[in-house]
Order: sequence, then structure tokens, then C-alpha cells
Amino acid sequence: MLRVMALPFRTLIAAGLLGAALSSCASYRPVDEAFHKALTQPYVLDAGDRVRVTVFGETDLTNTYSVDKAGYIAFPLVGSVAARGRTTKQIEGDIAKRLRDGYVRNPDVSVEVDRYRPFFVMGEVGQSGQYTYVPGMTVQNAIAIAGGFTGRALQDNADVTRQIDGAVVNGRVPLSDPILPGDTIYVRERLF
Repeated sequence: MLRVMALPFRTLIAAGLLGAALSSCASYRPVDEAFHKALTQPYVLDAGDRVRVTVFGETDLTNTYSVDKAGYIAFPLVGSVAARGRTTKQIEGDIAKRLRDGYVRNPDVSVEVDRYRPFFVMGEVGQSGQYTYVPGMTVQNAIAIAGGFTGRALQDNADVTRQIDGAVVNGRVPLSDPILPGDTIYVRERLF
């Protein structure tokens, strides 16, 4: 009699686990179109980025400048220059215009990203944390930098959180997907 009771209990447990696994799959949604569109757009700056500004013929103004938490760079003579949400070309034009207004005659300005803001890796990886971004990185590269997967990690895909036009967007992506500076990658734990 005891043996007959144990079999249905095991079946019930297995059915419950299967139900939980399937319900977690039901919450999966494909990533928003804007999520991947952001990969092909010109890079926009944000806090944590560092830019190299070159003013040709003006060595005192040529230097690297960090984008502060408010989204500005402090540039000599002209003061704070808005950088958050802007491309390097937009900042070049802004600095040149401001320098032309009484400081430098016909300034030739170049702005390039010197160091990208970091990305973050969390979850079932060897060493969660903040890491230096290198152009062309994929989710798999980021996980490798973070010490690889733990023994409990789900190794098929990962969740990526990305800020797009001021909105936070989440997506579950394959490991071959590219990442952007500022992304947060979360490696989930596998159920079995």
C-alpha cells in the first residue's frame, strides 16, 4: 500500500516542477525592436564615458574629459558642455561654436570616445561586477570576462538590460548577441 501511495506523490512532484518550468517559459517575451535597433544607431554618450577632445593648434585645450553623472563635460573657456544622449559629432559642433564666440578664430575640433562606460554582469558567473567595455563585444565575451558560467548557470541565453532613449528595456538574447556600454547582463540559474 505504501508503494502505491509513493508513486502518485512522485508523479505529483514531477508535474508541479514541469508546471513551474512551463510557467517561466510563458513569461518570456521577444525583445523589443528598439533593443536591436540601438546596435546600429550612432553611439550616444552618457555618464562614465571619457572623450578625447582635440582642438587643432590649441594644445592647452586638447585633453581627455569625463562625462560626469549629470551628463556634462567640463571644457576650458566654454564651461559645461552637454554630452548625455549626444554623439561625438554633435559635441564637436557645440564646442567649435562656443570657441568661435570670442575665444578661438576658426576652431577645428575633433571628439572621439577614449573610454566607454562599463558594462555589468550578474547572476551565475564566476565574478559578478563591472567591466571595461571593448567595441564588438558579445554576451558570451562579457560572461567569459566575468569568469565564465558557474555550474548552476543556464548557458543557452542571458537577460540584458539596456537604456534606450531614456527608457530601460530588458530582453532575453542568445549569447552571440552584441552588447553596448552600460548594459547589464544577467545569467539565470537553470532549473535542473
